[in-house]
Amino acid sequence: MIGRFLRSNIRKLIFLLFTGVAALAAQQRPAFTVGWSVYVGWNPYYYMAKAGILRKWADKYGIDIKVQRFDYAASLDAFVAKNIDACAMTNMEALDMPAAAGVDTTAILLGDYSNGNDAVITRQNLGLAQLPSKQVMLVEKTVSQYLFERAMTLNGLAAQIKQVRYVNTSDSDIAYAFLADSSKPAVVTWKPLVSQIMKAKDVKMVFNSSQIPGEIMDLLVVRTDVLNRPDGSGQKFAKAIAGAWYELMAQMAQNGAAADKVLAGIAEASKDSLESYKEQLSTTRMFYTPQSAAQMASSPDIRKTMDLVRQFCFSHGMLGDKTKSADDIAIQFADGSVLGRTDRIRLRFNMAYMQMAAQGKL
Repeated sequence: MIGRFLRSNIRKLIFLLFTGVAALAAQQRPAFTVGWSVYVGWNPYYYMAKAGILRKWADKYGIDIKVQRFDYAASLDAFVAKNIDACAMTNMEALDMPAAAGVDTTAILLGDYSNGNDAVITRQNLGLAQLPSKQVMLVEKTVSQYLFERAMTLNGLAAQIKQVRYVNTSDSDIAYAFLADSSKPAVVTWKPLVSQIMKAKDVKMVFNSSQIPGEIMDLLVVRTDVLNRPDGSGQKFAKAIAGAWYELMAQMAQNGAAADKVLAGIAEASKDSLESYKEQLSTTRMFYTPQSAAQMASSPDIRKTMDLVRQFCFSHGMLGDKTKSADDIAIQFADGSVLGRTDRIRLRFNMAYMQMAAQGKL
């Protein structure tokens, strides 16, 4: 009896010892948090976590990765405050938020670009030429303002931009606020809000992002100090997130019921139907393969785009009060070339992980 009791308790002790060691090892795994907000090109992060794809790739590299949903502005604030390690954001916000705040950042994934998702919508049959002196609802100092001013410039109306009266409205309120007040003549926003607004009878779309292809890009941006951690865990994180991303992209690019099942799961992130999410995808240039993303990231056009963006940001005081020139917040491209001062690089485009995915080396 005593022997049986001792053997039983020894087994329990061994079990507790091993489970304790396993728990301690799990606690010591490097952990990373990715911030995302609701948008057609960022909702896949939700599904990557839900479907176990992210966990599979994180386990492969012996790390933990958590995805956390935010409102967009809050996600940028959390990234700048270093409360999260990586964040889904546009190329413009990557420059005017973390980079302008002095946070050295690296874009490791180029997910898509807006190809009609962002739009200028008017009432009363107004065109762009009739908008000077009128109110335009948008989220100021975001891609919406960039889109609107590019629209005006491309239509020969740059000199009239200062006459427009912007009404700064949060993205959570803008659709309702515009639809509820028929006196508001114009609004600039993005899908799915654009789709919601366009259902109204008295509105028309006068410009959208398909007319400036490739200028509003969606990136996954990581703090450069996280990527370059001495223990190598930052590199493992980048490989794991890239592996998970392109596994999901391959699933999204399928045809028929298999793809629909995945897309319906992604649509849950924004409480959209499958049909609504597909409609949003139709105006999004997704880079479903790492080869296509790397090609875009290495194109000479990306330098032209980022020059337009940085000049817009600088002219609107979005690069910081102490910034004397757009060159003070420099951008390094995948080929090593730099736009701005080489001693002031704050935003970097890194193709390494997209290339590894393309070569099957993750």
